[in-house]
Amino acid sequence: MKDHHQEVNMYETELKIGIHAVKTAMRMTKLVQKDLSSDDAIIKADKSPVTVADFLSQAIICHYLDGTFPGIPIVAEEDSTALKEGKNKTVLEKIHYYINQDDEVKGFLSKDNLFQKIDLGGKLPDGTFWTLDPIDGTKGFLRGEQFAIALALISDGQVKLGILGCPNLELQDNHTGCLVYAIASEGSFVLDSGTGRPEKISISSIQDPRDMRFVESYVSAHSNMDMQLQIAKILNIGQDPVQMDSQVKYSMVSGGKAEIYLRIPNPKTPDYKEKIWDHAAGSLIVEEAGGIVTDISGKKLDFSVGKTLADNSGILASVPCIHEKVIGTINELKN
Repeated sequence: MKDHHQEVNMYETELKIGIHAVKTAMRMTKLVQKDLSSDDAIIKADKSPVTVADFLSQAIICHYLDGTFPGIPIVAEEDSTALKEGKNKTVLEKIHYYINQDDEVKGFLSKDNLFQKIDLGGKLPDGTFWTLDPIDGTKGFLRGEQFAIALALISDGQVKLGILGCPNLELQDNHTGCLVYAIASEGSFVLDSGTGRPEKISISSIQDPRDMRFVESYVSAHSNMDMQLQIAKILNIGQDPVQMDSQVKYSMVSGGKAEIYLRIPNPKTPDYKEKIWDHAAGSLIVEEAGGIVTDISGKKLDFSVGKTLADNSGILASVPCIHEKVIGTINELKN
């Protein structure tokens, strides 16, 4: 059996490669977002958008992960199917255009291997695997606002490593754009935008609910907002909520910028199950920063049952002093 020190050392290489892959994808996706146009998105069969940046980010990160860890499956959100359709030729051409704008990226991505690199993310969860959301918060990305590049390493149902690239988030004063990460049992960190050195981050120390705030989804359909408003009123949560897309919300909680992230299943879509790539990285980062992450019944998130959190309902990430109160209030309102 590995001792704690051996386990941490075992993930140092994964962390190094993961950070480099995510930082490269951050650089490229910011370039795409700056030049964004309506031609840069495809509407998938489930009505959700996927952009030039989603495909580019996934190809970049899969390249680095598979190149260093070819035996570890990658479970990612996208595949190349839509790109192969003639009607999406403009999007494909845009991807090749951006590849050629970066010397590092054009050294390993080309017209000949783009589809293959993207589809390296088409594996199924099994034992130890990566899970990747190349652009988490695509709607926010399209609005020119918050999005995250989310990468996590899961082993036997436990998140061991989580990385969130948040190109538009100011987690440190006067620094827009950050990368936060955590290794299980080692704490959570943000890479200093100036020096590149890791700085430890921790949750808010606020104890009084009147000084607490929610960070919530920009899209109201992602949660039961009516119930959240009731909870805020009952618990005297006094500060106005912050709205933003993606796992950037987990970064806000882990960095002490908000105290509660709550995602209550929308009654209009009661059968919806959260995807693992939408929560794996962020949940570990909040936990390692001192917070608690469960579903809305208080059950720990179970990453061992496939591509979804099939055995969980909703999400609650918060500072410890308010966590049980939120769960209790939800139970009261549901009954």
